[in-house]
Amino acid sequence: MSATVTKLENRWRRAGAGAVGGPTVRTSIDAFLGSPKIKGNPNTLRAYTNVLDRTSEQLGPGRPLADVGDSEIGKALATLWGEAAPSTWNRNRAAVGSWLTWCADKQRWTSPGLPAATERRRENNDDTKAVSRSRIDRLCRRRDVPLREKTLWRMLYESASRASAVLALDIEDLDLPNKQARIVAKGGDIMWITWGTDTAHLLPRLIAGRKHGPLFLSAYRPGPHRLATTDPKDVCPETGRARLGYDRARILLAHYADGLQLHQLRHSSATHLGEANVSANVIMAKTGHKSLRSLQRYVKPGLAAVHQATETLSSPRRRG
Repeated sequence: MSATVTKLENRWRRAGAGAVGGPTVRTSIDAFLGSPKIKGNPNTLRAYTNVLDRTSEQLGPGRPLADVGDSEIGKALATLWGEAAPSTWNRNRAAVGSWLTWCADKQRWTSPGLPAATERRRENNDDTKAVSRSRIDRLCRRRDVPLREKTLWRMLYESASRASAVLALDIEDLDLPNKQARIVAKGGDIMWITWGTDTAHLLPRLIAGRKHGPLFLSAYRPGPHRLATTDPKDVCPETGRARLGYDRARILLAHYADGLQLHQLRHSSATHLGEANVSANVIMAKTGHKSLRSLQRYVKPGLAAVHQATETLSSPRRRG
């Protein structure tokens, strides 16, 4: 059990979450984060903790949960993520909804629900998500891009893995000679990801002799407040710097490549493998998808492949 989960459970017990009148907003969140389904997946725990901590501050952490109304949940979501992309809104709305449902259904606590006004937002399909290999290569070779970002982007592309799983990697998870690493996949499954030569050349420089701790680190050491609420496993024992977070990684990619998103690197990898006639079973094994149906949304021929196919319809050139 991680130190974060232990602290959450102890805090919940000390606060008397089962006392008459029900728990406060904060203690109900701590109890939810300490539940087996959440604490069993480090990636889920980290993501939900960030969302629910911010929600707690909006609602008032010391208030009884029973006193919070549905409309206040809606206002908190709108304040925090009302202007965010549909995918971000849907993801964070789902985290808040999971917490409230757990409180009502599992604990039988009087609690609010998601108001109708906070319904899911449509995420439009974008067939241009896959970007060319040449664009990714140029981006990773730019002189103004720091080593950390180059390594992360190369690894995301070559491994075709989710950004959350790669950012959760510790140095101890790496098998550098075999160019592979052990990750916790979506749903809590354990799988191996692999990368290629370009990532293999960058990793030793990024690690710089470190033996333990997060692979991708923030630029600075966390302040006292953040350090007190950070799982010790997410702090490098040698440098004192914390694990690089998803939001910061997302912002940095947007800074250097306007309009490009972290998930597009995984999408592009799967698309390029499909265009290279790699079998669907091999691509599934690499990406961790469970079914061909879920894989099909990624393995779509890109525009270059469509152009190439179109040329087969043209008349053969006349011989002189």
